Amino acid sequence: MKALTFARQLRTAQTDAETLLWSRLRAHRLLGLKFRRQQPLGPYVVDFSCPEKKLIVELDGGQHQEQAVYDEERDAWLKAEGYAVLRYWNNELMSNLEGVLEDICRCAGVLEPPSPQPLSPQGRGANPPTNPCLAPLPLEGGGVGGEGGATP
Repeated sequence: MKALTFARQLRTAQTDAETLLWSRLRAHRLLGLKFRRQQPLGPYVVDFSCPEKKLIVELDGGQHQEQAVYDEERDAWLKAEGYAVLRYWNNELMSNLEGVLEDICRCAGVLEPPSPQPLSPQGRGANPPTNPCLAPLPLEGGGVGGEGGATP
């Protein structure tokens, strides 16, 4: 019960990086994958988990440099339970969200590594590749004329 209480506290005190990633993972938004946030697993609470794919995503801030041994022990326990553990620095996520999402999709086995594509007749960049993993999110609120969506 202690882990569940701690997980609830973590959900209410998310970092900016966790909030950003959760906005892209929640409600099956990432290629239909179901993620949970601040999920208790054994003696630990993981940032994000995809139970179907046995995938854990951890976001690390500066405090993780001081707790490297703890993180290694924790990752070893999770891996022994059959989970793959992906770790990203908060600043990496904030500066390269699309790259992190693509990596998560690839590790979940829902996105093939890009294969070389021939250039279009118009040249480089005429037909940019699309990545279904990075499809735009629907506006929340669903009002007419952008009502209820984000403000500019």
